[in-house]
Amino acid sequence: MRSLASVLARRHDDEPPAVRPLTLISQFFKSPQAVGTIVPSTRNLAEAMIAPLDFAALKTIVECGPGTGAITGPVAERLSGQSRYIGIEINATFCKNLAVRFPHLTFVNRSAVEIEDVIRAAGIERADAVLCGIPWASLPAEQQTGILDGVKRILAPGGVFVTYAYLQGLLLPGAWALRRNLKERFSSVATTRIVWNNVPPAFAYICRP
Repeated sequence: MRSLASVLARRHDDEPPAVRPLTLISQFFKSPQAVGTIVPSTRNLAEAMIAPLDFAALKTIVECGPGTGAITGPVAERLSGQSRYIGIEINATFCKNLAVRFPHLTFVNRSAVEIEDVIRAAGIERADAVLCGIPWASLPAEQQTGILDGVKRILAPGGVFVTYAYLQGLLLPGAWALRRNLKERFSSVATTRIVWNNVPPAFAYICRP
């Protein structure tokens, strides 16, 4: 039987060494709560997450928890020369690898709880879009609320916040808390179709002020 590492390696042969599957696996076992999964998100999930974004009008986009860059890649392909991207990644190894893979983008090794401080330090007042790949279901309640409060404060009027959730985790207390927190903070909370070929299957929340 093929090992999980060999299957993932074959699936991502076209990616640079900085995001090899063994890196994700090793970081998961070092900090499973922060990494969340040993399998990168699929291109289909990334496309579902960025579909609501108007890249032609986008001035500033912030990504919380870009991880190995599964969503960052499709974003980078669509960014215009006038758009500014900031990725906030708590894992130092991932942050370093992302900076190598996407040298034209900005990555900061901080916690998403510090989103306001990060964008203010970059001279930015508001973000037009915030994407989030953080494993919400495994976060303590105070961290969830801290991140979402920060996102709400920095999101521009007419902006959009998009995050995803795993289908298998919907019954966990953290998932219930996330849905409640989103509805308390945003006037519109919609969901995308389920992306079945993601591992685990997932869907995205599309939230607007």
